Amino acid sequence: MPRVRFSPLVEEIHGTLYDLVFKRSPKGNMIATKRPDISKVKWSEAQQNQRQRFKQASASAKAAMANQEVRAIYEARAASENKCAYYLALSDYFQGKDLLSK
Repeated sequence: MPRVRFSPLVEEIHGTLYDLVFKRSPKGNMIATKRPDISKVKWSEAQQNQRQRFKQASASAKAAMANQEVRAIYEARAASENKCAYYLALSDYFQGKDLLSK
């Protein structure tokens, strides 16, 4: 369900409404697109492998965020780099850095 904030006019809208997706571009412009239908997509072997790697990276990042000591390290680094701690954990997984094993 889309969320709408009203000022004099519509100030902000994002989310989905039926087959429309409302989102903001990196430059800050509002975009309304049709929801993609990927129900009939046949994934290649490389795509399936990458999706599996991303699933493992996501599980690793969630585990890192659940560990208070590791989370503190990522949050400090995220504050200095102006990024999200979870995304830094994802990136570290793909780069082979594992703070959980230490």
